Amino acid sequence: MTGSEDRPSFRLAYVPGVTPDKWARIWHERLPDVPLSLTQVPAAGADGVLLDGDADAGLVRLPVDRTRLSAIPLYTETTVVVIPKDHVVTAADEVTAEDLADEIVLHPLDDVLGWEERPPGRPALERPATTADAVELVAAGIGVLLMPLSLARLHHRKDLTYRTVTDAPQSGVALSWPEDAHTDRVEDLIGIVRGRTVNSTRGRRPDPAPAARKPAAGKQQTGKQQSGKQQTGKQQTGGARRGGGTPRKKSGSGGGRGKPRRR
Repeated sequence: MTGSEDRPSFRLAYVPGVTPDKWARIWHERLPDVPLSLTQVPAAGADGVLLDGDADAGLVRLPVDRTRLSAIPLYTETTVVVIPKDHVVTAADEVTAEDLADEIVLHPLDDVLGWEERPPGRPALERPATTADAVELVAAGIGVLLMPLSLARLHHRKDLTYRTVTDAPQSGVALSWPEDAHTDRVEDLIGIVRGRTVNSTRGRRPDPAPAARKPAAGKQQTGKQQSGKQQTGKQQTGGARRGGGTPRKKSGSGGGRGKPRRR
């Protein structure tokens, strides 16, 4: 890991659907002297932004090029199907891919679910250029669309809703950065997204602990210590009086008066 960055600010890229607001707020609280620059980039172009040096780190969708990029998976999103509010699918709380077999399922060119072959259902005549274009087609009643939940919320419309698809591929989100640029600032961001406290030293060189102070020679004892010793001495003296010395004899014998002598 290298030392502190030469740049005065830290550049964080993020893909659509990811909301870095919480982490950005913590960054500003912990590193007020290091401005954080946020830039949204297309999901498909996130790797290139990092490798070209246009960002110091990125909140990206998996997979990434692990030969040149490091990545820490953060979470996996639920996949939903976006449908018109009056669609028959809305009768269920969740559906399977088989339930969509008779539907035209749109497959935009910027899809992030990574289907091994193609989405379920019947394909449209053409693939929409973007997810936003596909959402417009769903609103027009042309088909349905599967996407991560965060994107469904990002493209929310009053005339559309969504339902969870239990067996569809899911999209994972990760923090990523170039392997040869693992700086102290990157480590700071790792700590933030992983929920480390501000005093955590993991990954950073901890400050040397101050040497423990030894009491000075001949230092007077505290009042409590002196009081304790005095009390101990009194207890010992009392014990000596009770169990120690010879008891004093009482005057007279038997406690009664003797007989008078005869004259």
